[in-house]
Amino acid sequence: MYGILDKKLECTKISDEEVPGLSSAEAEQRLEAEGRNVLGGKRHKGAMKIFLGQFHDVMVMILLGATAVSVLLGQYTDALPIIAVVVINALLGFIQEFRCEKTLEKLEAMTAPTARVYRDGVLKTLPAEMLAVGDVFTLEAGDKVPADGYIISAKMLCCDESVLTGEAEPVSKQVRSDEVDFSSLNKSYMAYMGTVVTKGSAVVRTTATGKRTQMGRVSVMLESIEEELTPLQKKLAELGRTLAVICIVICFIVFIAGLLRGEPLFDMAMTGITVAIAAIPEGLPAAVTIALSLAVRKMLRRNALVHKLHSVETLGCATVICTDKTGTVTQNKMKVTAVSDGSGNVIETAKLTSELPDTIKELMVCGTLCSNAVVKEAPTSILKSKKNTTRYTAEGDPTECAIVLAAADFGITSYTLEYVRTDEIPFDSESRSMTVICRGTKGNAVSFKKGSPDVIINECTAVLTAAGVKPFVSKEKLSATRIGDRFAAEGLRVLAFCRIADGNTVFLGLMGMQDPPRPEAAKAVRQCGRAGIRTVMITGDHKLTASAVARQVGILKQGSLVLTGGELDGMSDERLAEVIENCSVFARVTPAHKMRIVRAFKAKGHICAMTGDGVNDAPAVKEADIGVSMGIQGTEVTKQAADMILLDDNFATLVNAVEDGRTIYSNIRKFVRYMIASNIGEVVTMFGGLLMGLPMVMLPAQILLVNLVTDSLPAVALGLEPPEKNIMEKMPRRENDSFFSGGLLWRMLIRGVLIGICTLGTFSVLLRSGAALPVARTGALITLVLSQLIHVFECKSEDKTLFSVPLFNNTFLLFAVTASAAVLFAGIYVPVLSKIFSTAIPDIRCLAVSVGTAFLVPGLSGAFETLKNICRRKTFDIPAKGQN
Repeated sequence: MYGILDKKLECTKISDEEVPGLSSAEAEQRLEAEGRNVLGGKRHKGAMKIFLGQFHDVMVMILLGATAVSVLLGQYTDALPIIAVVVINALLGFIQEFRCEKTLEKLEAMTAPTARVYRDGVLKTLPAEMLAVGDVFTLEAGDKVPADGYIISAKMLCCDESVLTGEAEPVSKQVRSDEVDFSSLNKSYMAYMGTVVTKGSAVVRTTATGKRTQMGRVSVMLESIEEELTPLQKKLAELGRTLAVICIVICFIVFIAGLLRGEPLFDMAMTGITVAIAAIPEGLPAAVTIALSLAVRKMLRRNALVHKLHSVETLGCATVICTDKTGTVTQNKMKVTAVSDGSGNVIETAKLTSELPDTIKELMVCGTLCSNAVVKEAPTSILKSKKNTTRYTAEGDPTECAIVLAAADFGITSYTLEYVRTDEIPFDSESRSMTVICRGTKGNAVSFKKGSPDVIINECTAVLTAAGVKPFVSKEKLSATRIGDRFAAEGLRVLAFCRIADGNTVFLGLMGMQDPPRPEAAKAVRQCGRAGIRTVMITGDHKLTASAVARQVGILKQGSLVLTGGELDGMSDERLAEVIENCSVFARVTPAHKMRIVRAFKAKGHICAMTGDGVNDAPAVKEADIGVSMGIQGTEVTKQAADMILLDDNFATLVNAVEDGRTIYSNIRKFVRYMIASNIGEVVTMFGGLLMGLPMVMLPAQILLVNLVTDSLPAVALGLEPPEKNIMEKMPRRENDSFFSGGLLWRMLIRGVLIGICTLGTFSVLLRSGAALPVARTGALITLVLSQLIHVFECKSEDKTLFSVPLFNNTFLLFAVTASAAVLFAGIYVPVLSKIFSTAIPDIRCLAVSVGTAFLVPGLSGAFETLKNICRRKTFDIPAKGQN
């Protein structure tokens, strides 16, 4: 037999021929013979594939083609730097992409489904891929079935098999008797891989794993689904294509202009190609993926597990957060603080003595029996703690733990009572109650029930008082309801209890439990308010309880509405849309209500984040723009439906994730601004020189050196910028906002043109002062690179200037700029590299002109910004005609 089973299953009859699963050795043998319980899924890239993938870019291929032409023409000095730059860029891209791939593998491993499996006769939690045919696993509501198998024990089991059959209605399941068909669909005695348990519990023996399951038969279709680009990546890819067309035109113009001036055909062909390469930010999509992946790693350290990258950027748009109450806003550490018996006597538990009144004792007995929490003696180390107030601990649902601990303090435990549980009707959202069937020592059958006060009070026909059992009439029911409302108004969670025997349902009383708000919840709600994000509480708890907690943490303010599920039922969608902007709390809601609420917010144009933990929350979590599951209390199906998992079930962690989402979007704008402005500067330099009739300002190898030192490490470093202090004090961006909103395009154009003009200025001044052409080119190279490296610090903020941004708060950026500058000067002063890049060692005067002009660029840029702001103010200050 199984030995110790789940309490929910201990009374279920199991046939004698069944054995407690496999041993570890048997499982290992079967896994080796049959393979792991996986469907194939996405194959991750190997190191070599990632490296070779760096050369698939069209522009890189053009460069390699140009290299081949150079070699064929005997121009080895031109070919060598091109090859060097291409390989170095490929290595940098490989390092970053390889790290991102490993990060994503770790995240997928963390979100991989698990199963509770009997191995060596002991119930263990294992990765679902470790299941073998013959293994025995358990299921509960909210679980995703890990493999195909027949049911050997079940309690009110229902499964959603729509993923296989398309039928949305959950299917009732039953225990297998003597059926032997384990390979067909729609069998009531079978549980199928990938389906979801919506109700009840079961023990199942595995009959098929991996591609041999019903789900496996359609796995080929699943494997063909490619991961789509994120919305942001699509925008940037479109931007890259647009720039590519522009640059091809520029390349052609440069080529023709050079030929008309009498420049050699090969030199102009190479120059045109390298100008186009310099102008196209071909690394942008990869840089975005890198930035998002790095953000995911950072969020993981802050207990937010993101397994859908697009949710990182979507978080930056969030305008409404719909959060659960229990365990998210509150601590989920329940404690019974007040009780009320059938006579209406309200007593604080702290004032109860060891001699309990019979009515309260019966209430405690009911609470103990109608629970799956397990009471244990507290360890000695805990008993010695000054904070410990009881000699017991409990494991299980927090609410049930609070009940059994309260009873244990008065010597009432399941071990001391003269009842044996024989059956159970588990709690579900429809009945809002749980019932256990027990057998007394005299063989009499008694049922105990707990649940929502309105449900239990309405069902009871009698009440236990100090004078005995009496009829439970309307007056007493109203009194009990008012006590429950009073408890709820004080922020307590309220449960009612009753006993069913001899045809009577006897009301035993109420318990009020306190679940205090998390200390950081109020601060997080205030932070959301400053960020322009509304926080809305959606809970199944009583209206008064929810309101009390929401008021404590600042969600419910004066004038805000509190709606119940019943009130929602009486509203049309149009009426809900009218009032939802003023609603802060939704209480006593069902899964269908949650869906309506999310859709109503989305219909009003909000970007909605929704938290959930139970299987019934999964539809609303999936419907939301950002679905968030609880990591501790969340069911497997909710985690799979969510974009993000809060590993600590903490509302403050979600707010931190919103901050991270805003930060990463801001950082992406920063390095896009930097890269495009830099590329514009390079194009203006080369094209402007031709228009001015100057000699070629820089050679192709020198342009490639510029790309190497400016477009790699500094851009990635901007993706690691810490959040700006006011990031959570700005209004959320609209999802359909242009990527270049807020004047970003204007800044890029102005800065790029100024970089190009100043570089041309350096080149012209040095030539006219008598410097040799190689020296003038080297001076222009220094100005172009240094002005871009200075610009990277300007890109740290869209609101501040170079002289007001914190320059030293990003260590990696300082390293990147230093390394890039070192590579630049190595290309000038190291003889071998100087020959490769055709540079010359400048004298002090040349160096002063080059560096000074580079530092002139931010000054000119600041002057343009000031002039623009003055013109804008004067435009708005001009009085209308006829006004003084």
